[in-house]
Amino acid sequence: MNKSVFKTTQGVKIDFTGAVKKEQIVKMVENCSTGACECMSSETKEKIKDMSVSGEDGAVELNLVGDMSKEDIENALSKSKVLDTQCC
Repeated sequence: MNKSVFKTTQGVKIDFTGAVKKEQIVKMVENCSTGACECMSSETKEKIKDMSVSGEDGAVELNLVGDMSKEDIENALSKSKVLDTQCC
C-alpha cells in the first residue's frame, strides 16, 4: 500500500493506492471517530471537524477537514494498527 499525504485548503487529503481496501480505510475512520484507536493525540483529534472516504479498492481517498498539519496526519498513519496489520 502506498500513502500520499497532501495539505489542502480545508485540511489534509490522503491517497491510498495499491493493496488497499476501501473497507480498511472506513474501519480506520470509524476507530478514530469512536476513540477506539491511539494513533493520534487527542489534540490532533480535536482539530478534525470532518472525515470522508471515497474511491474504491486499490485507490481510496480520505479527506480530513480541520486545522491539522500534514505532519500530524503522517505521524498518525505511521501508528495505525488497521493499516499495519492489513486487516479490519
